Amino acid sequence: MSEFKLDYLAAGGNKNPAAADWDRTSDLLAYGAENNVALWKPLNEKHCGVHALLRGHTDKVNAVKFFPVSDGQRSIILSGSADHTVRVWIALATTCSGFEELEILRGHSSSINCLAAASSTCLFASGSADATVKIWKSDFSNGSNHCELVQTIQDSPKFFPLALNLTELGTTGDLMLAVAGTRGFVQIYVAEDGEFSLQSTLAGHEGWVRSLAVVQKRSKPNDDILLASASQDRCIRLWRIRQGRTIPNLASSKQNTLGSVGKTLSNKTYWLKASGLTYALTFEALLLGHEDWIYTVSWQMDGKCMRLLSASADNSLAFWEPEASSGVWVCTTRLGEISAQKGSTTANGSTGGFWIALWSSSGDNVVSLGRTGSWRLWTYNKKLGRWMQGIGISGHTKPVTDIAWENDGTYLLSTGSDQTTRLHAEWRRKSLSSWHELARPQIHGYSLHCLDSVGPSQFISGADEKLLRVFDEPRATADLLYSLCRVRVAVEQDMPDAADIQVLGLSNKVIKQAEFGFLNDGDGQNSSEQVTTTSHRPYDINRPPLEDHLARQTLWPEREKLYGHGYEISAVASSHNGTIVATACKASSMDHAAIRLYTTKDWREVKPSLMIHSLTVTCLRFSKDDRYLLSVGRDRQWVVFEREGFHTEVYKLKQKDPKAHHRMILSASWAPPEAGLVFATAGRDKAVKLWSIMPGETECVKTFTASSPVTAIDIFPKYVKGAIIIAVGTEDADVFLHFLGLPTLDIRRSYCLDDQLRPSKSITRLAWRPPLVESNMDQVMGERKMSPNLQLAIASEDGSLRLFSINKSAWPENSMTK
Repeated sequence: MSEFKLDYLAAGGNKNPAAADWDRTSDLLAYGAENNVALWKPLNEKHCGVHALLRGHTDKVNAVKFFPVSDGQRSIILSGSADHTVRVWIALATTCSGFEELEILRGHSSSINCLAAASSTCLFASGSADATVKIWKSDFSNGSNHCELVQTIQDSPKFFPLALNLTELGTTGDLMLAVAGTRGFVQIYVAEDGEFSLQSTLAGHEGWVRSLAVVQKRSKPNDDILLASASQDRCIRLWRIRQGRTIPNLASSKQNTLGSVGKTLSNKTYWLKASGLTYALTFEALLLGHEDWIYTVSWQMDGKCMRLLSASADNSLAFWEPEASSGVWVCTTRLGEISAQKGSTTANGSTGGFWIALWSSSGDNVVSLGRTGSWRLWTYNKKLGRWMQGIGISGHTKPVTDIAWENDGTYLLSTGSDQTTRLHAEWRRKSLSSWHELARPQIHGYSLHCLDSVGPSQFISGADEKLLRVFDEPRATADLLYSLCRVRVAVEQDMPDAADIQVLGLSNKVIKQAEFGFLNDGDGQNSSEQVTTTSHRPYDINRPPLEDHLARQTLWPEREKLYGHGYEISAVASSHNGTIVATACKASSMDHAAIRLYTTKDWREVKPSLMIHSLTVTCLRFSKDDRYLLSVGRDRQWVVFEREGFHTEVYKLKQKDPKAHHRMILSASWAPPEAGLVFATAGRDKAVKLWSIMPGETECVKTFTASSPVTAIDIFPKYVKGAIIIAVGTEDADVFLHFLGLPTLDIRRSYCLDDQLRPSKSITRLAWRPPLVESNMDQVMGERKMSPNLQLAIASEDGSLRLFSINKSAWPENSMTK
């Protein structure tokens, strides 16, 4: 049994139309998340979210495809990445992730952009930015673990493939390959004698073609095939493929002029030949209605009815069906949002468009990926006759740079290079519980580097700017935490209702109830109400907020801006009693490497600044009693400052070590008070050192090394009988847990996070959850119960945020928290 149990995993989706696929056999959705492949079951009633990340790729995953398998066979996932490789993953129940890497396919000389596979065949195709399409062969159905390259197609005229589709023609088993990309045409290849050859080039689009999809009724073996192509020219073109020399009528002839100003609808017939049979390929219909680029199209067969789903950068999903009487294709339903503001951002009403839309196997559910990296889920309610939005998932889309727990462990804050700060908490209902993003307090215009919690309802963050920003918890978030997490907090009378951010603005402004505008009808369908400010209304607090609520209604109002630094902020820390914050910025000289202190009562700067370091300060930590402030930096030294008096905010130099490490120090942490005045430092020299402060000197009492530079450490804030626990994260994404015995600080027991559970890039931050506290709503506020488990949050450069419970079996014998 693993010592680590995964409680929560959050990772945003990659913005590429080919970077996701929903398996219709297992209902498992796989999508690219930075250089990982994330696995999620959208229809899971427990709402567990992402349950695994498949690590292996070294660059961003651009394409994901399930290889079609027969019932009873193990699922197979194909993934293509900017690292020039295609990786094959096969389901294996005995692994932590449920899948294992089967093979790595090399051959492309540039980024993989798209993948295609056909059912009942052993072939699949990959398209790359090296302007080639490669055909691969493997007989997975017979247990073969080897794939071989059988053909390389050089695109001519040269273009980069962005979309592929591989399908069978008729009953002969011949394959048709459709290829499209950075030109306005679709090339059709047909396999003859085992090799694909170009037979037709379908012209008509006026922009890049981003997606291809094929459907066939299959009520008869030789039924017509419909090919849909979606383009950046805001149009979808349908093409009909019919066996024989009979040319089908143009189904859309009655609507040839519908919205087609400046466009020409050609009735040209293209001919395909395979195994002695002839196929006629003709233009079928032009679907107009989207107002921006169309990224994906996907077919769904519902009995004899065909439905087409499209996702566009105009913030909408559209459902297309042919009218029963005329056969004319029309848009029957539209989901998503229509922003009333020009130049709007995700903070004030715009989702930024949808990159992917996929059907479930039943056709009663669809999911979509937005530009914020979040997945939305819609379910068709047959009683109401409309699509209703359900609980999706979200996560950072770029490196997570810092995390911080609220002082009593109620919720976890994370911030990252995607310019957002997110609040994560545990949703409890009856016998179930699951972690979710419950608020997005900050949506910024700069990459965020650091943050810390200041008291129970406030936090401070620093970004690629010279100032820090302080935020207050609004009443809406407090109510939500009370309702979903059973957290009772003291609600101040002057607590703000909500916050808004102006177009192109950086500051969250307080909004009163009277300023709330109108919101759409709540199910994600169109709303025509015009607003002049962000739309707000109390949302359903009986479930986690939906993405449109997260992006618009969960901002925290900005309380204060802290000035003084000359460069981008690099580190921030709040004292445990919430009265002082310490800050630092990037620096190449002592003047700019100064540590500045601010009081939280009136947010004035405490003079003088602490000027000891000569280069950037990378980490700041207050001791448990706030008497000492520890700082480490790129100048390879640690410095300990001591508070002058109990009622003063002034800190003075106590001790320092200019040559503490051989290379820059990246992280530090204080040990529990029971261990004495002990702290740990770690850096690029691969060493973790424990120091003990004694009268007149500080001694290095223990050193242990890692296999790669140590980028993050954190010591559990409570003494575990007979030991202290230190978590260590490295540049190679290893996470170690060491139990150090007292008083010698020797390692009594060590554990390493399983290879399939750890991130794929450098660990940026580790944070132990403060001794777990459960607030019982039936009890008086403040009465709390200690949980026996320990939880560790892990932030990584791969954009993932993970939360693990440490099994009690990992603790030293007879140990217990004190």
